[in-house]
Amino acid sequence: MAMSAIARNKVRSLLTSLGIIIGVGSVIAMIHLGQAASQSVTDSITSLGSNLLMVRPERSKRGLDGRRKWPEDLDMDDVQAIRSGIKGITVAGTNAVSTNIGYGTASRAGEVTGSNEDFLSVGGWKLATGRNFSSAEVNRGALVCILGQTVVKDLYVDREPLGSTMRMGRTSCQVIGVLESKGESFGRDQDDTVIMPFKAVQRRFIGRDSVSIIMITVDDEAKTDSVKRSLKLLLRTRRGLADREEDDFVINDMKEVANALKQVTFALTALLGAIAAISLLVGGIGIMNIMLVSVTERTREIGVRLAIGATAKDVQWQFLIEASMLSALGGVIGITLGVGGTRLATHFLELPFVLSPEAIFASFGFSALIGVVFGFVPARKAAQLNPIEALRHE
Repeated sequence: MAMSAIARNKVRSLLTSLGIIIGVGSVIAMIHLGQAASQSVTDSITSLGSNLLMVRPERSKRGLDGRRKWPEDLDMDDVQAIRSGIKGITVAGTNAVSTNIGYGTASRAGEVTGSNEDFLSVGGWKLATGRNFSSAEVNRGALVCILGQTVVKDLYVDREPLGSTMRMGRTSCQVIGVLESKGESFGRDQDDTVIMPFKAVQRRFIGRDSVSIIMITVDDEAKTDSVKRSLKLLLRTRRGLADREEDDFVINDMKEVANALKQVTFALTALLGAIAAISLLVGGIGIMNIMLVSVTERTREIGVRLAIGATAKDVQWQFLIEASMLSALGGVIGITLGVGGTRLATHFLELPFVLSPEAIFASFGFSALIGVVFGFVPARKAAQLNPIEALRHE
């Protein structure tokens, strides 16, 4: 009977469920987009390397006299000291420079990164073809390079890069390897890179032994805190910092950065989800209002049912079921629209699509509950009608 009543008034039933459709769709979309953003952050951090610490000099600090000081740069001696002084880690010092890169008649602006033979391991890179630098090539600053996939696609098109000679500014290098693709990280194309031995970049481009970032991978994740303490002590000693002086370097634990960003995205998702959930309450009020109108319109029908033997509980259950079905129908349509909308949004925003069964079931259950809660008043009103007065109703 509830299904028949809904089917008789298709347009009104759809409009009655519209608030629930919008509410459920909004909640589903907000939760899934938040989870997609959180997954994107996690993927970006993971793509940089596992158990990764990044050390960089502070831009400026205040000395004991209160004056602002510009700390010394990190250098390859610091890298060597960290490698030999702390066990259970892999270290790579890096410095990057922008220059014009080209092959044949194709050329464009690009970034060249100088590092050592451990850079691929620390950064979580894998070789698609070719080989890594040898320690001898790193020590003598050999003019060899490894290319990212974006550089290969832009400059080589369908040609084989291995063994070719590539131009970088006024310098040329032999291509010995090609990296597997890693995609974007925090809006930056990681595959748009050329990697060379550090000494080659130092001599040909930057002219100094400074290192912009020291990347460190801890072999055992459980020892990360211990490595950070040892690293801090070693660098303070090497840089001659007094006990009361602040650090003139920064140690970033990428897992901590990822957790902080995930907490922010979770908080924003919860806030947006709560705002979207308000529309569910509005939808519930809409269902209650339309059902009250329906009770008034169907007063004579209710009187006939009561007169031929239906109990007040039967009438109450009929209208409760109608309200619940309207709400559940809105929930199903809202879930479909919410998931579909999220799929489109993640595609255009280039975010990973994450499907949460828990969020879907919770939204559907909540929408059905709203139908019961807000349908109770109309159902109660219908059940309390006097059969004689109801039969007289025009």
